[in-house]
Amino acid sequence: MTKIDRVLYTARTHTTGGREGASRSHDGRLDIRLSSPGTSGLGTNPEQLFAAGWSACFEGAMGLAARKMKIVLPPDLAIDAEVDLGMTGDAYFLQARLNVSLPGMARDVAQTIVDMAHQTCPYSKAVSGNIKAVVTLL
Repeated sequence: MTKIDRVLYTARTHTTGGREGASRSHDGRLDIRLSSPGTSGLGTNPEQLFAAGWSACFEGAMGLAARKMKIVLPPDLAIDAEVDLGMTGDAYFLQARLNVSLPGMARDVAQTIVDMAHQTCPYSKAVSGNIKAVVTLL
């Protein structure tokens, strides 16, 4: 396990009611209702939040990689994230995929950026070796 030497940011939330509840950040910038996947509830779910968080962080890591390579990312880059909640026996597990689109960029350069981002992104590091996680350049 890697030890953090210097904390850059701490997200703080208060959640009540679990998957059928609500979550609010300490600064009030996040205030959401939660509902279980596949139900008619009006809220989001932890899997959607994880997909949004990982893809946003990954895009930031791609930006870092591009700056190191002294290139500009295309303005219409996109990441589609998929997070599956599943079971093996009676145990719950996650698996996830990122599908990265870098239109107009040479494939070898784009793949280098994706590979560098996957090594840099804290979410990628968190899932690596813990769940099935696949990052694909489209």
